[in-house]
This record gives sequence, C-alpha cells and structure tokens, in this order.
Amino acid sequence: MQPETEWTVGSLLDWTAQYFVKKGCDSPRLDAEVLLAHALKLKRIDLYARYNEAIEEDAKAKFRDLVRRRAEGCPVAYLVASKEFYSLPFFVNQDVLIPRPDTECLVDVALRIAKKENWRTILDLGTGSGCIAIALAKSLPQVKIVAVDISPKALAVASKNAITNKVADRVSFVLGDLFAPLEKGQVFDAIVSNPPYIPDSDIKDLDKDVKDYEPRLALSGGADGFSIFDQILPGAGLRLNPGGHLFIEIGAPQEEPSRARFQAYPQFQLYPTILDGGRNPRVLHATKIVPTP
Repeated sequence: MQPETEWTVGSLLDWTAQYFVKKGCDSPRLDAEVLLAHALKLKRIDLYARYNEAIEEDAKAKFRDLVRRRAEGCPVAYLVASKEFYSLPFFVNQDVLIPRPDTECLVDVALRIAKKENWRTILDLGTGSGCIAIALAKSLPQVKIVAVDISPKALAVASKNAITNKVADRVSFVLGDLFAPLEKGQVFDAIVSNPPYIPDSDIKDLDKDVKDYEPRLALSGGADGFSIFDQILPGAGLRLNPGGHLFIEIGAPQEEPSRARFQAYPQFQLYPTILDGGRNPRVLHATKIVPTP
C-alpha cells in the first residue's frame, strides 16, 4: 500500500478496489468492502458512515493480510468464513464448497411445490455446507430433513450452520456415500442434490479461486461429470414416495446428456429444466410416477 501517514476508510477502499482490478478480481469494489468490514468488525453499510475516519493500526494490519491473501486467489468467503445463501448466514471453510446464488433456484422451486403438497420428509444428498437443507428447513417448519455427505469435515460445518440458523432439531446429518447410510425402507417426499459435476479434465481450467481452494471432492464429477449423477437416478427411484420429487443441479452444458439419462428410468416424469438467474440450465426436476391400480 502507498506510504501515507493516515489511511481512512474511504482511501483504503479506493486503493484496494483499484489494486484488485489489477489483480483480475471479478468484483473488486465488493471484495474490498467485505474484507474491510470484516477487519473492522462492521457491517458493509457502516463503512460509508465512517468513510472519512482513520483506521487504527491493528485493523489496518489485519486488512493488509486479507488483501494479500485475496490477491493470491483465496475466495473472500473463506477469508471472512461466511457466505450468505437464501438470505441466511452460513459459516464456510475449505472443507465445503462455497454456496452459489445459482443454487437458490433449486430452493425456490422446491419450496413452491412443498408448500402446495405439504411435504413431511426431504433427503439432501451431498449436503456440503448444508445450505440447501437448511434453507428448506427454515421455510418449511413441518418438514424433517436427512442430509448426507461423505465428508465428516463437511458435516461438521453443516451441523454448525444448522445450529446458527435454528433448524438443528429438524435436520439430521448422516455420514456416508449417497443412499448407503440410510435406513432400510426409508423413503422421502423429495430428494434434492447439488452433486459434483465438473468433468475431471475441466478442473484445471476453472478459476484459480475455485480449483486451488475449494474441495476437489465437491467439484469432481469423474471423467464425464456424471459419476455421482449416475448413482443418484437409480437410487432415487427406490427412496421416493410415489409422486415424490427429485431435484438435481447440473452444469449448464450438461442439460441434454443429463435429460437423456432419464430415458433409462421410466418411473420418472421429467419436467422442463429450471433456469438460474442468468437464464442458464441449472436444475432438473422429475417426479416418481404414481402407479395405476
């Protein structure tokens, strides 16, 4: 940072935003605001009420370290150990994928249907930070949710988030691989999942703040991106109640091959693909057909 006897909130924000532009950060001003608010233990909006105030040396030192690490590529969410999802706060670290706004469209559609049909049980496969399960539980007080993950470290994060968001009494976290740890005969009104879906050969081309920091276990979908998807479809048919719903997040380029995979499972009725906020294909929605008498 430039040699200057006194830094104010405003001058730090301006300098850091320009520095992040040079470093190629996608949201330089926002990153600067979030990191400075964290260093000063303020809300972002409060920065502008203190725009001309000087920064104390200890806070400046903490901010300087955050700026250095962000410039190296570490995601802001990991630096501040927090990410908002569906207007709820979530603790995150490098044991879990950072929740994305694109995933909120899955929650939107699931909530609309759940409230009409009065769901009682939901299964979340690959829960990670717990963001999907917790967002659903927060809006559906009558629902019990089982959230499964193969990573014990991810489940520790998810459990912490359930406590923070006051839904720990209705979300059960289970360690295991997809359907394997479930009780025999246990069925659900809905299954939701944001599985790993990046083809292994594409991981090297991801942004540095993703490929170098987020857990590979939460990114890698195997050689073709469908290694987990292809395990979910056959298992879901056995774990859904008749008329139950399946929601799976996909990568935008995967729409056609993922929809084609449902042809091997005639017990499902597949609906139009759900688009995210950028109008990209994001979630597949199917129901288990109710057998005719």
